[in-house]
Amino acid sequence: MTQTTAITEAITTLLDAENRFGFVRVEDEQFFSEWYEGLPEITEEEKASVDVLRRRYLYHRAGGDLLEGTVMLLLVSPILALTGFYDPPFRIKAESSVELILNDGEEILRGRIDVLVLQDQFWVMVLESKKTTLSVWSAVPQALAYLMANPNLHKPVFGMVTNGDDILFVKVTQINTPQYDLSRVFAPFASTRELYSVLQILKRIGQVISSVL
Repeated sequence: MTQTTAITEAITTLLDAENRFGFVRVEDEQFFSEWYEGLPEITEEEKASVDVLRRRYLYHRAGGDLLEGTVMLLLVSPILALTGFYDPPFRIKAESSVELILNDGEEILRGRIDVLVLQDQFWVMVLESKKTTLSVWSAVPQALAYLMANPNLHKPVFGMVTNGDDILFVKVTQINTPQYDLSRVFAPFASTRELYSVLQILKRIGQVISSVL
């Protein structure tokens, strides 16, 4: 009998993700160089826009913890717009359903991706957000599961996870063995420069994806 489980219930730790999908973490700097190497410059106008959205986020954050939807509105959506992911050739899908079939069909994992960025049929990025009371690390196992649902196994796919205060990037490849690695944690809550770096990384990922297609 097939058992259906929510990804949020089945995959709660990195160990869960590694055991269920055979993930291997690659701690080789060249595997995930996109988050620190060849980053594009950002203009003074872009910096000014980042400054505005950070001030807005901090204003609302000062009033208390923020829910996922508020984090998306105040931080995630504006930063995706600034980095061009709302414009051609990319397309956005919110609350996109995914289904993973495991153990020869005996188990099905289902979930919803907060934001899925597509270029044609290729998944460019999966974004998973949490409310500010939860650690950004709590979103990583689920993001890995969602990234495994990428239908194009021969190309890399990226993830971004955030609770608003912190942002972390993920890269996954599925050629032969599923592999992943993580960036450092960026903390826009602490410094504007951290959010500048996030902007540069997102722009770089957009460039990389466009060049490999």
